Amino acid sequence: MEFSFDINVHFAQDITRIGGSSSFVRRQSSNKWDNSEKNVATVIDALGAASAKAQGLNSVITTAQKFFSSNQVLYIMKDGGCNNGKGAAVGIIKVGPKVLFLADRSGVMHEVEPLCVLDFYVHESRQRTGCGKNLFEAMLEAELKKTFEVAIDRPSPKFLSFLRKHYNLQSHVKQANNFVVFDQFFTTCVGMGSSPNHTHLVTCSLH
Repeated sequence: MEFSFDINVHFAQDITRIGGSSSFVRRQSSNKWDNSEKNVATVIDALGAASAKAQGLNSVITTAQKFFSSNQVLYIMKDGGCNNGKGAAVGIIKVGPKVLFLADRSGVMHEVEPLCVLDFYVHESRQRTGCGKNLFEAMLEAELKKTFEVAIDRPSPKFLSFLRKHYNLQSHVKQANNFVVFDQFFTTCVGMGSSPNHTHLVTCSLH
């Protein structure tokens, strides 16, 4: 995904980690974003729109305005050498903590606050080239997580296939909130042994 400006100026690394910032939003509401911030927002908005389109969503779930007023984290992948040296955006992954009620295989309900994957997209021209795995691995490494320790919001069939292929994750309980956590989540992040239908608070801690 190419832009008229040089994205290398704004994203120094091949994969850049960006955290939400309320000050960023305050400047936006006062129309005080500088050109650098506007360009970063343009990249986020473009990737978010492309992700929504690829997933067939009715609305865009990742926008700069929403992101910079959140406690979420974005990882943006670029190819710095293309577009005549201006670089191109390759993909995005958005994560953040959420309080969820999840049922394990015994029917026990758990109130947890895991790290959640809220959006994941790799440009169509870069899929099946290893970019998605590199981006996902970079997120896991930075967040100090194993794949089965995260919850995934409404993963597409393609995302589930990705997890099955690269991480051998496929067994999960269907949840009413449409988040997916795999069986290992309950044995690792949640204390087991409670009676069925008992709701208890156990937080899968964020590092």
